[in-house]
Amino acid sequence: MSYREVNVNEITELVSKMVIDANYFLPSDVECALKKARDEETSALSKEALSDIIENAAIARDKKMPICQDTGIAVFFVELGQDVHIVGGDYMEAFNKGVAKGYTEGYLRKSVQEREIGERINTGDNTPAIVHTEIVPGDKIKITVAPKGFGSENMSALKMLTPSVGKEGVKKFIIDTVKNAGPNPCPPIIVGVGLGGTMEVCAYNAKKALIRKTGEPSSDKVIAEFEKELLDEINKLNIGTAGFGGKTTALAVHIISHPIHIAGMSVAVNINCHAARHLTCEL
Repeated sequence: MSYREVNVNEITELVSKMVIDANYFLPSDVECALKKARDEETSALSKEALSDIIENAAIARDKKMPICQDTGIAVFFVELGQDVHIVGGDYMEAFNKGVAKGYTEGYLRKSVQEREIGERINTGDNTPAIVHTEIVPGDKIKITVAPKGFGSENMSALKMLTPSVGKEGVKKFIIDTVKNAGPNPCPPIIVGVGLGGTMEVCAYNAKKALIRKTGEPSSDKVIAEFEKELLDEINKLNIGTAGFGGKTTALAVHIISHPIHIAGMSVAVNINCHAARHLTCEL
């Protein structure tokens, strides 16, 4: 059986470039959503704030500097082809070396500390990275990086509900999470939702949902309708851009659903600020 060799150095170099580019260049799908929101906004103050956000992204792109001072934890979603053979070193270490190189050479803020309890010591290079790897058919490596700042991450939540709450109970938890977050996650936000599965699967899917093209509906018609319903309700909260009120609290709601045990009804909400950074490359 044939396989394709990929040297770890290729991963390191690609990851290094990706973390810089993801922090300098706002994805076009996010920028388009922001411009659409600005054009449709009825609040003068929020319209002005949206214009400032768009201008800030343009300055970051032109001057090659971070969109936001919080350059986040480096989170990766990797589709690793089963016919790929990693050679020349350790797979995870390749990602960490790439993150360290990129965050240093790109002058990106290093925000990771060694432990939560005890002395809070910065690791000095924004490692370790968080790498989610899925084995898929083929001989390619598809890497998506999504630097995640904690102004929005801290507003996320997970709840293990029971089936008795029904759809309305799930909906209430999601909307309440956004309402309680208020202006803290730097709206307009993108709301990632994980439905079903065990606790960790639910949370993982909420985070993964954030890397979908902004506003692209789920391929599942029922889920797509629920996404639209949630977005409409969230945008009635009048939190608005930067908390200034108006019709744009969220740019999109993205849901990933997973089968679940008959006794459960799990829901996770992972919120992303308007600097919804994500970049995909392939080796």
